[in-house]
Amino acid sequence: MEKGLKPAGRPKPVSQRHSLRVPLIVEKLPCGDGRKTFFGYARNISRGGLFIATVNPRAPGDQFDLQVSLPASAGFTLHCRCEVVWRRLFEQERMRDPGMGLRFLDLPAESAAALESWLRSIAR
Repeated sequence: MEKGLKPAGRPKPVSQRHSLRVPLIVEKLPCGDGRKTFFGYARNISRGGLFIATVNPRAPGDQFDLQVSLPASAGFTLHCRCEVVWRRLFEQERMRDPGMGLRFLDLPAESAAALESWLRSIAR
């Protein structure tokens, strides 16, 4: 192999993410749909949504009201409607966390701007 060339392998997947994502740990997420409080761990968050690690992910297409208590440094709590866009079920042989990806549907503009500002401040 010529010097400087790397062996051919699988190409890196192109990220379809359009927003900055940062890690976030939130232990319980109240949902205003008449069901019990949903327990899971928010693993990352962006202006467009978040991933929740849970062994009981909801089905894609499910919508519900969500409240996410952000760390004190953010200075606010997110309240919005969200939709499950994908889920990953538990598989013993896989090392990836089960859970679901949520998309924020009606995040108020001022909350979205505050979230974006906070994300940028902690991603530095």
